[in-house]
Amino acid sequence: MQSRPPAARGRPRSSAADAAILSATREALVDLGWSGLTLSDVAARAGVAKTTLYRRWSGKNELVVDAVAELFDELRLPDRGSLAADIEGVVLQFAAILSRPEAKSGLMAVVAEATRDEALRARIRASIVDRQKRLVLEGRARAQERGELTPEEDPEEAARTADLIFDMVAGAVVHRALVSAEPADERWVRSLTRILLLGLPGASASPGPG
Repeated sequence: MQSRPPAARGRPRSSAADAAILSATREALVDLGWSGLTLSDVAARAGVAKTTLYRRWSGKNELVVDAVAELFDELRLPDRGSLAADIEGVVLQFAAILSRPEAKSGLMAVVAEATRDEALRARIRASIVDRQKRLVLEGRARAQERGELTPEEDPEEAARTADLIFDMVAGAVVHRALVSAEPADERWVRSLTRILLLGLPGASASPGPG
């Protein structure tokens, strides 16, 4: 008897379809806003069947997170010759992405939804926050190679420091761009970088009580 070929496990996922769906999601965010965006509309804009979209994303929240995450994946750490200049370069890129209407509406919407949805918070952390922490690690490694920073002896402390740096930079830029609605221009970015690297002028370096 001839052996049967292995059973098919479903159609392979198409990267072209994924790209079209995520692009259509961002387009719909600009045209319709969060409240008006529907999966049916996204499927129509992307030129795919609704079943194709539902096989990939269970709902609007997850879809928008991935569409916004793709924007932040465009971030690159420039090599501008010094740690301060590298930080300024990547922060300006970050601010430019946040100025785009699809990034503004998408990020603000999913963050608001995530306040009551732990699974969505986890997806934001995995798809956006954790993926972009690579920039801190790359910048620190490059600065150590240049001799601008000394290598850390404690890996756990190094990881905590990297998390804190990311939180400080991302939090400041998001607040500036999306909450205060003020420009994160070169002058502001230079000030942020100076405080990040050198601290507040005249401040004591000793920690407070506790």
